[in-house]
Amino acid sequence: MLTAMCLAALVLVAVHSQETEETITYTQCTDGYEWDPVRQRCKDIDECEIVPDACKGGMKCVNHYGGYLCLPRTAQIIVNEREEAAAESTSGRNNVIRRTPADPQRAPPNPTHQIQCAAGYEQSDHNVCQDIDECATGTHNCRADQVCVNLRGSFSCQCPPGYQKRGDQCVDIDECTLPPYCHHRCVNTPGSYYCQCNAGFQLASNNHTCVDINECDANNPCAQQCYNILGSFICQCNPGFELSSDRINCEDTDECRTSSYICQYQCVNEPGKFSCVCPEGYQVVGGRTCQDINECETTNECREDEICWNYHGGFRCYPRNPCQEPYVLTSENRCVCPVSNAICRELPYSVVYKYMSIRSDRTVPSDIFQIQATTIYPNTINTFRIKAGNENGEFYLRQTSAVSAMLVLVKSLSGPREHIVDLEMLTVNSLNYRTSSVLRLTIIVGPYAF
Repeated sequence: MLTAMCLAALVLVAVHSQETEETITYTQCTDGYEWDPVRQRCKDIDECEIVPDACKGGMKCVNHYGGYLCLPRTAQIIVNEREEAAAESTSGRNNVIRRTPADPQRAPPNPTHQIQCAAGYEQSDHNVCQDIDECATGTHNCRADQVCVNLRGSFSCQCPPGYQKRGDQCVDIDECTLPPYCHHRCVNTPGSYYCQCNAGFQLASNNHTCVDINECDANNPCAQQCYNILGSFICQCNPGFELSSDRINCEDTDECRTSSYICQYQCVNEPGKFSCVCPEGYQVVGGRTCQDINECETTNECREDEICWNYHGGFRCYPRNPCQEPYVLTSENRCVCPVSNAICRELPYSVVYKYMSIRSDRTVPSDIFQIQATTIYPNTINTFRIKAGNENGEFYLRQTSAVSAMLVLVKSLSGPREHIVDLEMLTVNSLNYRTSSVLRLTIIVGPYAF
């Protein structure tokens, strides 16, 4: 019987004459078939047996006339077997249901008839030649480091994946010497390889590419601020802190140790910052400067018969009437000795009380106070001198005009301290008239240089 897929042995009779006949025999088969010399016909090739890994992705191989199919493993195939070739092509396949219609005209095979099979084949129960699987029977001669692959009528010894033949040996293929498989580093292993990434990177899902690790999102190793960079990260600290030697943790910056001029009086270090404090009697201005508090305007604890005098760092209470006998108060802070009193003839005519404050350790020489005559008489001469309170020579009185003089500080004074200096102006005329007046200056030296 001749089908479209199989060109069986065909005998053509060519008549050259009425007396002569010539017989021509063709033994060529179409693709997917091979010549069976025993049965003298074309038979189907089982590609599922001879093609290694014929189907991928978990599919199963199903042989059919002249080819094969790749189907899901759960698929069922129903085959109507009308020829022995069909029976051969479906025998031993999973999920194949063989339906052979009853053929009363078909005689059962003769078990006593022996056939001759080629090398690598053996007679089956159906009295046909079938391939011997040398790999399954163990009749191959492959080495222990080789893989046996069954072929139609034979077998082949191949190297496992990741190895190549070198003579009779299977040697490892060093994939790391081939075109770059790995983004960063390649590590060869027996029969395979794997990729590694540099520090700060990790393998992507393809196991070949390296992608940056964002350490700030992963575990944020920094104590305060973290900034991711390619392959690494950097830590920074908040204002008032600085990175420690490990470049991760933050240590408080002691601003008070960086400069002795950061605060006018005293610097107090705090975590991440600092603050300036001032002594009693002062308040902080602008965060760093100390300014005197005028207690006479804020608290004024003096009595009604006293006046409050503010100085740098504090205040003093002085009597509103500073006059002492025989002096009498004529105006604010001015005491006059009456001429009617005989005692007054030997005393200064007037005593004026003044108060001033200076900072401690003031630069010298320094002009600090000016004394001036309030009444000017014609044909008189005025002279000035320090009458009392300059026992240590801290002051010098320099006359600046006929009616005025300047008190000069020539030695630095440290406070807190109070100095009372009597400055006298002596007035004489051509008639030998003499009179004098005293300015009693109270100098309060503050405790600090601010």
